[in-house]
Amino acid sequence: MDTIYQFLQHAEENLRGIPLIGGLLARLYHWLLGGAPEWVLVALAIAVPIAFIMAVFPGIFAYTTLVERKALGRIQNRIGPNRVGRWGILQPIADGVKLLTKEDIVPRRADKYVHFLAPVLAVIPSILLFSVVPVGIGLVPVDLNIGILFAFAISTASVLALFMGGWASRNKFSLLGAMRAVAQVVSYEVPMVLAAVSVVMAVGSLSTIAIAKAQSGGILNVTNWFVFRPWGFVGFVLFTIGAMAESARTPFDIPEAESEIIAGYHTEYSGFKFALFQLGEYLASIAMGGITVTMFLGGYNGPGSGPGLFGGLISMFWFFAKLALMIVMNIWIRGTWPRVRVDQLMGFAWKVLLPMSIVNIIAVGFWHYMTIRPLAWILTTVWLVVWFLVLSKLAGSEDIAPRTYRYAA
Repeated sequence: MDTIYQFLQHAEENLRGIPLIGGLLARLYHWLLGGAPEWVLVALAIAVPIAFIMAVFPGIFAYTTLVERKALGRIQNRIGPNRVGRWGILQPIADGVKLLTKEDIVPRRADKYVHFLAPVLAVIPSILLFSVVPVGIGLVPVDLNIGILFAFAISTASVLALFMGGWASRNKFSLLGAMRAVAQVVSYEVPMVLAAVSVVMAVGSLSTIAIAKAQSGGILNVTNWFVFRPWGFVGFVLFTIGAMAESARTPFDIPEAESEIIAGYHTEYSGFKFALFQLGEYLASIAMGGITVTMFLGGYNGPGSGPGLFGGLISMFWFFAKLALMIVMNIWIRGTWPRVRVDQLMGFAWKVLLPMSIVNIIAVGFWHYMTIRPLAWILTTVWLVVWFLVLSKLAGSEDIAPRTYRYAA
């Protein structure tokens, strides 16, 4: 089953292979879609992935906020949400209703059309990112041969929404916060893309399906994951840091930090418009976690994953388990790491991550052309460790002059 369209073409045969209820499902399918024209199957092949994305991932977002608030409460010796429903399990629904019913306040001098479009545009790229993420064997909404390139192009489009929000508010602090957000996203996009180049070089394809397939096999369908290669581990770290910074996750949440320029680009937003900005940020974080899983953590591969119905279900389990692990890691980092200053943020991107990502690309070249694997392990590991120590030393040796404060007369 390579695509949903191909599955629909042979659905009756595939459904009959399911134990116990396969015959019933096949008859039901024949009754509903037996002899359906070609355009109906094409429409369903388009509608099913859209329905899956819109049903599953926003639900993950809603309850990720609950898990995050509970986990942060535990880390900070608090209880967290516990009033709405048992153990606070209905809190995301209450939050959604509250934000829907809150008054939408728009500044008098704001550009009302752009002010409205900015939060909408912030959500669209985040949802489109899921279209190239394979959640199981053959289960990808759109199998593009340039899937990774498409993902990066779409993720960068969110920069426009951030700037639109700050510009349309007609607030100098919102505009400055938007400029900071744009600078941060653009700066961390460069090392993140270069970290992905190492995977593309190793696989020889930009397709997310091809990248996931390249990591199948090995012991328990695990040892071929790229994260277990020296260059893959470094690429995983670089890409994860870049994805966190691009989605403004702590410790890189400067664009919306209360301790910085008020609340950044969404200062003048309230109600559901503000919720859309948060939805876009969370969905982007989850989508980038899915892309990280696909590129470095084997994608849907794991013990028991393989062709067939049960192998496909197991592959879905492994993908969502790894995605949950990435989400938990992001929450853990948010609860334990302090926010960095803006000068530290930019310096880290250009002085450490960017050169390290270029060094990692050279390491992939060593790995590819050295056929003696033990020697390749030693050479790439030494190369990466030496450069990491050098860059860390250079970044930490900069003398910081004492600050001087001048006040207007």
